[in-house]
Amino acid sequence: MAATQEDVTLLGVVGSPFVCRVQIALKLKGIECKFLEENLANKSDLLLKSNPVYKKVPVFIHNEKPIAESLVIVEYIDETWKNNPILPSDPYQRSFARFWSKFIDDKIVGASWKSVFTVDEKEREKNVEESLEALQFLENELQDKRFFGGDEFGFVDIAGVFIAFSIPIFQEVAGLQLFTSEKFPKLFKWSQELINHPVVKDVLPPREPLFAFFKSLYESLSASK
Repeated sequence: MAATQEDVTLLGVVGSPFVCRVQIALKLKGIECKFLEENLANKSDLLLKSNPVYKKVPVFIHNEKPIAESLVIVEYIDETWKNNPILPSDPYQRSFARFWSKFIDDKIVGASWKSVFTVDEKEREKNVEESLEALQFLENELQDKRFFGGDEFGFVDIAGVFIAFSIPIFQEVAGLQLFTSEKFPKLFKWSQELINHPVVKDVLPPREPLFAFFKSLYESLSASK
């Protein structure tokens, strides 16, 4: 049974790929959720109380119990609502999914961000190389599967929404050829499948306002050199 709006609250900001991860999981499970948008320049008392360690979004509140960190939240949702499973049932495959999801956060999220939004040119080049190396690992791992989760998207695919949606915006902002169909044909095809999946497409924020925001940030950084 889907939870009611009174049961479930999500603290987040529109456009965050980490918030999108949680929204995709909720949508897949058919869970109704109250969304409270945070102003990260003036964080709410509820956010500070719910996530006093990191003080960031997303935070998922279920029956007044807060859970932080996007992949932890997605796993909690999957364990709480059993329909449309996100993680594999097999323990080995489940550990494999956790490994590659953590790989995305550890090896791709920060490096791809710094490939664009860092003033120092050498630092940018270093992070471009690290991003390309990490994306190649994922290209090899995907092989000829439609999704990392198989025929339907799963835990790794949800973690990878950052790659499929955010990195193309970043690289367009900077005129950077980081994640392309020429470099990573299998991964690029996967990314198009993911962002056009009805569940994911319904959750992703409008692209143009995000592009304008990051373009402004990039130009400000460039001007400060």
